[in-house]
Amino acid sequence: MDARRVLVVEDDPDINALLAKIAEREGYRPVQAYSGTEARLQLEHAAFDLVLLDVMLPGMDGAALIALVRDELRSSVPVIVVSAKAGAADKVDLLTLGADDYVTKPFDAHEVAARMHAVLRRCDGREGAGAPEADGEAYDHRDLHLDVARRRVALKGAEVALTAHEFDILHVLMQAPDRVFSRELLYELVWKSGYYDEQNAVNMHVSNIRKKLATVDADADYIKTVWGIGFKLA
Repeated sequence: MDARRVLVVEDDPDINALLAKIAEREGYRPVQAYSGTEARLQLEHAAFDLVLLDVMLPGMDGAALIALVRDELRSSVPVIVVSAKAGAADKVDLLTLGADDYVTKPFDAHEVAARMHAVLRRCDGREGAGAPEADGEAYDHRDLHLDVARRRVALKGAEVALTAHEFDILHVLMQAPDRVFSRELLYELVWKSGYYDEQNAVNMHVSNIRKKLATVDADADYIKTVWGIGFKLA
């Protein structure tokens, strides 16, 4: 079996080399990029199983690269941000854009390795149940259609581009349209990890889903906020 390919995007040569060494030590095949522009070219012309991404990059910053991956390339490749920005707002912003995890610098090599394994394990579990040969699981609610196998959402026949986490939140809601899901439960189901007062991340993802649906149908609300509890389909 071929080693999984990890794109390491970091402009500092020493940190880039260290991250590549960690990936290689864990049995992955690292591919190194030293700018956002170089990373974009790699992502547009090659397939990767994981991206380790710095934020402050020449040419194109990390936030723009995440947006490119999720919205333009429509890729669900997992992205772990590795950044010196340690503020909660920075983490929430990048997780909302579509990052799957966040590691702050200076980092511990063992933590980076553990997070790489954990993110890929979660991704394997998510994609294994939605392979093309599955039974075509899909959900409909009013004019909203969600195709699990293809990970696509359409509203009134128009495709709506969602990030991986946005898709998973909508998937959870559409599986039980009459149920109210707390922010805690949504976080645990979608991020597959414990909830540590991460309501801002959930709120911002739901807000993004609403905005994207509104570009197709501005007069209808498809997600209802149940104050003090969480969210349900409207």
